[in-house]
Parts: sequence; structure tokens; C-alpha cells
Amino acid sequence: MENSDRFDAAQSSEGRYRLLVEAITDYAIYMLDRDGHVTSWNPGAKRFKGYEAEEIIGHHFSTFYTEAEREQKVPALALEEAERTGRFEREGWRVRKDGTQFWAHVIIDAIRSPKGELVGFAKITRDLTERRAAEAKLRESEQQFRLMVQSVTDYAIYMLDVEGNVASWNAGAQRIKGYGPEEIIGRHFSNFYTEEDRAAGIPRTGLQTATREGRWEHEGQRVRKDGTRFWAHVVIDAIRDDDGKLVGFAKVTRDITERREAEAALQAAQATLIRSQKLEAIGQLTGGVAHDFNNLLQVISGNLQLLSKDIAGNARAEMRVQSALAGVARGSKLATQLLAFARRQPLEPRVVNVGRLIKGMDELLRRAIGEEIEVETVVGGGLWNSLIDPDQLENAILNGRRVCPTPR
Repeated sequence: MENSDRFDAAQSSEGRYRLLVEAITDYAIYMLDRDGHVTSWNPGAKRFKGYEAEEIIGHHFSTFYTEAEREQKVPALALEEAERTGRFEREGWRVRKDGTQFWAHVIIDAIRSPKGELVGFAKITRDLTERRAAEAKLRESEQQFRLMVQSVTDYAIYMLDVEGNVASWNAGAQRIKGYGPEEIIGRHFSNFYTEEDRAAGIPRTGLQTATREGRWEHEGQRVRKDGTRFWAHVVIDAIRDDDGKLVGFAKVTRDITERREAEAALQAAQATLIRSQKLEAIGQLTGGVAHDFNNLLQVISGNLQLLSKDIAGNARAEMRVQSALAGVARGSKLATQLLAFARRQPLEPRVVNVGRLIKGMDELLRRAIGEEIEVETVVGGGLWNSLIDPDQLENAILNGRRVCPTPR
């Protein structure tokens, strides 16, 4: 048909409809007679099915069906349903001219004359292969994601509805919280919170914050099914549909009890190290002071011994010099103890009566502990002598006194 003829034909209602159908390429639109033979063919039908009009007009439309559906008489049943109800609609595989298959959405409408007599059928076919492939890929992706979430055991990953009721439950949630899916789905997630947190409105605050800001993150104690508590790191994300409407929440919980215990242990170790470093510094300072003090005592002792020769015969002066030498001896013993504390004094073990040594420390212990504490020394009878450094033993007793709690 020439362009002028097509234009003239278009002036009629029938011509306009014909031009409309021939312009459509995304749908196969064609006519069938009462027996199902093709009587018209539009460009969309040619694009989908691969046949030119002169190749297919007059052939039965069952040509487009798979061998299996032809054996099941699906084409005949389709026409029967369209004739009986006025319409047939279905999705299924169809066959192109080259033998390849495509997924089609098919509508067959019965065409009747003004008197109601069946004169044929209008058939519209749409190629949904790409959409079906996309849907299949989406289903596969969703299935893989579902399997991934279900297989995670280190995190509790589950869904809440808009009211906060549990809507899904993964293996990690069951491991961490102790509930099976049938026990918890449908119940409110506040069941996992402590009584104190529920009273403080923490669960409600979490949902409100996630709704308002899109996300809520928190650490706190949670309760397992058996009533035991654990420390949890929790994230709640709001889930919205394409229109922005809130449809629920995604909740991820991780048990961080071991991490917190490890952090507490590390802090305790650091505190112990700091105390050790302080004691080491004190020891170094003490050692230096004790060494210098001992040198001074030696000078004083030497001069007192020389002085004692000069005052020989003066009983009063000799007594004073002896008292001074006794003080030097006590100072030297103190310097030795300080050096032992600073670990600068080598061990000098000898046979010692421990009972007598401890009794001899009464005055030193009283001064170290303080006058407000009464000291009573009780030593068992018949103690054997011991080979030990007495200064180190005294130092150990004094240090033990520092460790023991002070009575109140």
C-alpha cells in the first residue's frame, strides 16, 4: 500500500486501527479464524516469532507452541476457553521460527459479530523472556541471601515488623539467644532486654531512633532464653519500601561478652604493669639513696672509732660514742634492707633461728604499721634453724604486711 493510500485508509475508523496495530513492535498482535489459523500479522509478531506475513498467514497458531503442549492439546483448549468465557490468558514457553523458545504472556479474545456469532480470535503475545530471567535472577539472589543469613552463626540477624515483633530468625539468633524460630517468631523483641532496660524504655527508644534517623546502635546486657545475661552490640536499621513507607526493621546482634572480658583482663594487666613499673622506679630510687646513705654511715663509723681512741678513759664520752656507733649499726642494717628491697644486695644465707628473728622485729613492725595497731607476735616452740638470708626474710615480712588489708 502506497503512503497516499495508507493515509486515505487512515481516514476511516478501520484504517486508523490498522495503522495503530501495524505500528506496534513490542507486542505480537494478530487475528485467528474460528479454527485457529492466522489471518493477519503485525510487525511485532514478525519481530517476536521470526515469520514474515506470507510465511505464516494461513498456518495454525499451534505452530508457536512447544511439542509437549501440542501433545496436551493446549492450543485447542485455549480456543475453547476463549470461546466459552470470551478470554484466555496464560504464560508459557513459545517457539520461534528458528526453533528457539521464549517466555510469552498470551491473551486470546473471542471476536463476535453484532449478532453474537463467533467470527474469530484476537491474539496478543508479549515476550517476557528478559523479565522472567530478571525475576529468576532476583529469586536466586534472594535465595542465596537467605541461605547466607541463615548460615551465619556469629551474629543474630532477624527481622522485626513495625511494632517490634520478631518476623524472622536465623541460626545465629538461635545460638546466641537460645530460642528456636517457633518459640520466638511473633513475640516482641523486648523479651531479650533486661527488666531494668524495659523499665527504662530502651527497646522503645531503639525503634523510635531507627525510625527517625534510619539506624540505632547500642551496647548493653541482653537476656537469653535460660535467663543468663550476655553483653551485646546491637544495630537496628529501619526498612522502607519504594514509597518511603516504614515496613519493619532489620536487627543485628553480636555477643561481645568475651571481648569485654578480654578488655577487662587487658586493663587489669596494664594496671599491674604500671604498679610494677612504679615499684621498679621506687626500687631504683631506694637503691641509690641506700647506697649513698651507707657510704655516709661508713664515714661516720670510721670517725667515731678514731674518736673513741682520743677519749679513752672518759667513761661519759665513751658511752656516748658507743651509743652513736650503735645508731650507725642500726642505720647500716636499714641501708642493707633498702638495698635488698632494691634488689641490689646479693643473697647472704646463713643459719638463722627464725623465731628469734621475728621476735626481734617487733619494734620495727610497730613503727611500720603504726601506733593505732596492736602487734602481738606468737612463735611456735621447737622451730628448727633455717639457712636463709635474714635481711631478705625481714624484707618479705615487711612486704607481706603491706599486702595484707588493714584492720578497721
